[in-house]
Amino acid sequence: MTTIYDVAEYCGVSVSTVSRAIAAPDMVRQSTRRRVLEAVDKLGYQPNRVARALSTGRTRSIGFVVPSLANPFFPRVLKAAQGAARSLDFAVLVGDTDEDPDAEAELITTMGRQVDGVVVCAPRLADKDILRLAREVKIVCVNRPVRGVPGVLMDSAAGVSEAARYLHGLGHQRFVYVNGPERSWSNGERRGALGAEAERLGFEVHELGPVSAKFEDGVALAPEIARMGVSAVMAYNDLIALGVLAGLRQTGVEVPGQISVVGVDDIMMAAMSTPALSTVSVAKDEAGAAAVELLLEVLEGERRGPARTLRCPPTFVRRQSTGPAPA
Repeated sequence: MTTIYDVAEYCGVSVSTVSRAIAAPDMVRQSTRRRVLEAVDKLGYQPNRVARALSTGRTRSIGFVVPSLANPFFPRVLKAAQGAARSLDFAVLVGDTDEDPDAEAELITTMGRQVDGVVVCAPRLADKDILRLAREVKIVCVNRPVRGVPGVLMDSAAGVSEAARYLHGLGHQRFVYVNGPERSWSNGERRGALGAEAERLGFEVHELGPVSAKFEDGVALAPEIARMGVSAVMAYNDLIALGVLAGLRQTGVEVPGQISVVGVDDIMMAAMSTPALSTVSVAKDEAGAAAVELLLEVLEGERRGPARTLRCPPTFVRRQSTGPAPA
């Protein structure tokens, strides 16, 4: 294994010069740094993160906290974040809270001692708790606006509005919305968007839930949905919507012949279901990468003034689970 001593000998400089060229480039001449980096690349030297952290006070690692890795939505955001971090020579530590705000606070605190900053995806904590933690740990939130904390928002509400207008245009007048987790900011946004379109266009919306946003929740609710006399279902996420599809099939209800179904997130299974699920596709890849870039911007002190919030627009994807309202 190539060591820092090999790089120093190859360049004809001291070990401390090699260390400064890598960790504190402003402290060496550009020509020296260029020579050291060329040697690093040629010899395949990998700097020791622990040693570098001790000398610079930076770990070059970030934490990534999600409510549930069992939900295929979050691994997709995480994968994009890891790709962005890796391109900037940052490692990523991952934690799953299982939708528990207390576990979320503990993870942020614990990770904060080991990393340079933390990305918190769809946090379940109250704003005041996030702000308290943000005084100790550099935090960026994904899919949750917290005044004073930088964030990235996937604007699913606009996609829900588009989906509602599309279904209304197909003649649907009675909808049901299946709520996700009670503490979810996204759930409130999506429910509010559907309610606003209902008031504007004059159709009915009935609500079920809140539920924990799992496939099994949709299956369990399907018989009740079949008895409600609605022609369109909009679910908090694709997992619930896919469960509704399966449950309606078990009860003999035709989709979309009798009831149309729409989800949110556009996870991989949405296109693979039978029928393929219409859904609001949110910018998962863009949000994951943007969260890392925003966190690094904070770490480098490049921003002055109010905390910045980035928004990623949605797309409504029409598939075979939606059709005209039954006569």
